Amino acid sequence: MNSRDDLTTPGKAVEVAPGVHWIGAMDPDLRTFDIILKTANGTTYNSYLVRGDDGVAVIDTVKAGFQGEFFARLESVADYSEIRTIVLNHLEPDHSGALPELMRRAPQASLYISKRATSMLKALLKPNQGGFEYQRADTGDRIELGGRTLRFLHTPFLHWPDTQCTYLEEEGVLFSGDIFGCHYCDSRLFNDRAGDFRFSFDYYYAHIMRPFKSHVREALALIGPLKLNLVAPAHGPVLRDRPRRYVNRYRELSAPSIDAEMGEDERSFLIFYMSSYGNTARMAESVADGAESVAGVRISLYDLEGGEVEPFADLIEEADALAFGSPTINGDAVKPVWDLLSSLTVIDLRGKVGAAFGSYGWSGEAVSMVEDRLRGLKLRVPVQGKRIKLVPTEDELEECRSFGRQVAQALVGEGGASRVFDMADLG
Repeated sequence: MNSRDDLTTPGKAVEVAPGVHWIGAMDPDLRTFDIILKTANGTTYNSYLVRGDDGVAVIDTVKAGFQGEFFARLESVADYSEIRTIVLNHLEPDHSGALPELMRRAPQASLYISKRATSMLKALLKPNQGGFEYQRADTGDRIELGGRTLRFLHTPFLHWPDTQCTYLEEEGVLFSGDIFGCHYCDSRLFNDRAGDFRFSFDYYYAHIMRPFKSHVREALALIGPLKLNLVAPAHGPVLRDRPRRYVNRYRELSAPSIDAEMGEDERSFLIFYMSSYGNTARMAESVADGAESVAGVRISLYDLEGGEVEPFADLIEEADALAFGSPTINGDAVKPVWDLLSSLTVIDLRGKVGAAFGSYGWSGEAVSMVEDRLRGLKLRVPVQGKRIKLVPTEDELEECRSFGRQVAQALVGEGGASRVFDMADLG
């Protein structure tokens, strides 16, 4: 990269707004983040310094292994004695790694964390690193820096329970934490200078924020009315050019799209199955027939042999009920069913209705194993799974229709479905 394009020279902070500097660190060689995310362009650990008439605030720190870079940039624009305030929008180690050393160098500073962060702070720092005095912040709380006001927004579960945003009122700068961030390292730093990071932005949302769509919408309600001149996330480019675009993109990604296809009072019931000799397929069709007899439920039937499982995630996310049909092979459900279930960890499934069914030859463990997995994913399993040995008779297919009808009735709140309790529900 041409040196004139490289804004992040070693040991030098970058001004992103009047009196606001980026003092973070670059990690261009990182290729996997938190095990699950691929990072073809590495990442950044963004930290910011805000100067007021009465002192300095530091917003987030960096991963511990990069603290030398962080401290060098901080020292280029401030003395440690000037630091009055340290804010952690999120306590994950890539943001809090340099905190112990920063507190050692600036012991006079007050530490601010969200009201949900206390236990996490203690668990991360451990007793051998010493305790810190801290203040707990909530939506509307403010810090005055002398001509500069920091206001807190409580935005939990984006993507940890402790997350918050911090807003610099006078400049319209939102220090957004992980929201609106991405794993994309570019030394040109700003969104209007960096390379095309749209894929990284959406990919980050899909793997980090997607399971918490309802919390995303709650955060957007807080952020929407703000004047936004710049969004300063914890990872990726600083968003100075039309920052509202990225807020609107989150609004698009978090909005239910199924509403355009479904009637106002309709519920979506998806049935997935895999069949070795056609027996589980016949069961699936009968389950669908029974469920379709319940008013207000729209049924969709999918044979997992016919395609990849990943595209189903969008459908599942917005569905109200899910049923999985699998034969038992070698004492287990078949791999495509497990592949689909394992892909659902990035989706909020809490409260959806789940069910399992399948044909078997010997022991028939697949159904109960799938049910256990559904409960582990926080679905409700109100009807005991249906197992049929080998080829289903017409009477057994009628039992499958009754099974589908009961699951659909449980979905719309009608009676007649026998509840299967998980022992965890009784605690």
